[in-house]
Amino acid sequence: MIQLSELTKSFGDRVLFDHVTWQITDRERVGLCGPNGAGKTTLLKMLAGLDEPDAGGILKPAALRVGYLPQDGLEHSGRSVFEEASSAFDELLAMKAEMHALEERLGDQSIPEAEHDTMLHRYSDLQDRFRLHDGYSIELKTATVLQGLGFKASDVERPAETFSGGWQMRIALAKLLLGQPNLLLLDEPTNHLDLDARNWLEEYLNAYPHAVILVSHDRFFLDAVVTRIADLTLRTLTDYHTNYSGYLAEHHERIEAMRKAKREQDEEVARVRMFIDRFRYQATKASQVQSRIKLLEKVVPIEVPPERRKIHFDFPACAKSGRVVVELKHARKAYGDLVVFRDLNLHIERGDRIALVGPNGAGKSTLMRMLSGEEAPDSGQRGLGHNVVMQYFAQDEATRMEGSPTVYETLASGSPLQMVPMIRNILGGFLFSGDDVYKPVRVLSGGERTRLAVARMLLRSSNTLLLDEPTNHLDLDSKEVLLDALVDYGGTLIFVSHDRYFVERLATKIIEIGRGDAVIYPGTYTEFLYRKEHPEDRDGRHGRDPRRTPSEPPATPAHGRRPAAPVERLALDKQQSREARKRADGEARKRTRAAQARQARIESLEERIAECEAAIRDIEAEMAAPGFYDDRADAQPVIDRHQSLMWQVGELIHQWEELQSLIDTASEG
Repeated sequence: MIQLSELTKSFGDRVLFDHVTWQITDRERVGLCGPNGAGKTTLLKMLAGLDEPDAGGILKPAALRVGYLPQDGLEHSGRSVFEEASSAFDELLAMKAEMHALEERLGDQSIPEAEHDTMLHRYSDLQDRFRLHDGYSIELKTATVLQGLGFKASDVERPAETFSGGWQMRIALAKLLLGQPNLLLLDEPTNHLDLDARNWLEEYLNAYPHAVILVSHDRFFLDAVVTRIADLTLRTLTDYHTNYSGYLAEHHERIEAMRKAKREQDEEVARVRMFIDRFRYQATKASQVQSRIKLLEKVVPIEVPPERRKIHFDFPACAKSGRVVVELKHARKAYGDLVVFRDLNLHIERGDRIALVGPNGAGKSTLMRMLSGEEAPDSGQRGLGHNVVMQYFAQDEATRMEGSPTVYETLASGSPLQMVPMIRNILGGFLFSGDDVYKPVRVLSGGERTRLAVARMLLRSSNTLLLDEPTNHLDLDSKEVLLDALVDYGGTLIFVSHDRYFVERLATKIIEIGRGDAVIYPGTYTEFLYRKEHPEDRDGRHGRDPRRTPSEPPATPAHGRRPAAPVERLALDKQQSREARKRADGEARKRTRAAQARQARIESLEERIAECEAAIRDIEAEMAAPGFYDDRADAQPVIDRHQSLMWQVGELIHQWEELQSLIDTASEG
């Protein structure tokens, strides 16, 4: 279909491609991978005809139609969203317009018969071609793609210029997909898509009838879509006929083999040179020395890519928060006529790892701002728990940083003293190396500012993290640094991310935002999707009402003694006093024993809650393992056990709260 032949491309003394020969055939879906700056975007531009190679060529059929989606920079104006997207069918729309014009003229009685017959033949020909190319489904196709990419019915008639940059890229992607070019080139197509739109795009590309080459920093998206990985390393393309996860394993093995061969070659060259240096001036060894010199001249040094040191980082230590971290009670939030939340009740506990999901505009960022305290609800209450040290990473965090300090100074400022030695390592993990650390923040690009903001967050201590899209503009390696740190984070985590792999690795609860409310689903994102597809199994409780909680069993009187019978006759004052004191002492002992029993019961409940929570963590670790959901039959018992434990913990906590309330009431009395 398309072939690179001895392709060479360089910028100054930096060579990106060195005599590369490679090809892609129809219906293949290829993921283009490689380190930042290797030339992935440059290759896409050359395939799209927007850039020229220095040498070699790109061979493609004359009739090949190529569609290219850049990372950003596209804008649309002058038409509605629907008109802009349907312009992908310009040729068919022109046919439709001509057919309408012919229909009007054919109704004119004054047109001569010969001309009328000519128009009729032309109309018949256009109608056949229009039907053959599925012209009658243009509106349906356009509406389907726009809906899949997240546009509401009310959006499609709005002028395209009223949408922001991210939505502009969605319009461009819709138009590209509807045009169905023979070769589809996508440079970070998921950057501006929420999870629902990404899931839709995965299915669309899997059914796409032509070839696709894409660059993406979304690992899950690559795994779900591509059938081949083309790795751009050391100025050439190497094919791996597998998905991204398989590529990581095979690429690691290949690079390790290259490094081993390089070490062996270096050792052999060192031995040969040692022989040459030792016997260079001995006449009896002259021929052997010369043969070894010629041997060295023929050696082609093995080149290996620079080894990027894996950075592992732990958050600074912070004291634990109380059991309740943050609560919203009957919260309402609206912007003018747009009501985002009507009567929101949300309870976040220590150790929760929650992902907020929902379509763009549903209110995820609004909820994050209310939870963080940056924005108050219009009505209702926000309550913050005991000893909560909260850190909030906003979507626009990059723009909040001061421009004057350098990259290094930005991280050093406000970081705990013990974390200062880690600053250089962290900066390296987020692609700031060498003199980059002395650049003022104001000269950094948007992506560089975002990476710096994430690095700064990692150096500050907290026991509660609120992260709103922290993975935007991060490459795969930087995401791994952040992900590894968050996996080991011991506090409470609430985050919004459109990276499916990120959500799968971190979340143990999902909160779905939409329709003015927030609904909690225990479990991973995969389990959340399963429940959405199977609403009858959503609660996993086989018909049991989740609102029902067992009441505390009635207390049994101590030692089974029955209350003393009332005194029915008069007695001496002294005996009455003695009996009264005895009763008072008995009641006091009963209260003491009851309090002790309640306290013992509380301690027992706390132990059982801790045991259940430990079991839940073990099960969630098992559920988060790769391949867990491959066999649904094997996975279901574990999922059922997880659900059972979640409800059991809820019931135990309810009992604990009832007992604690009794103790508090008794102490107040």
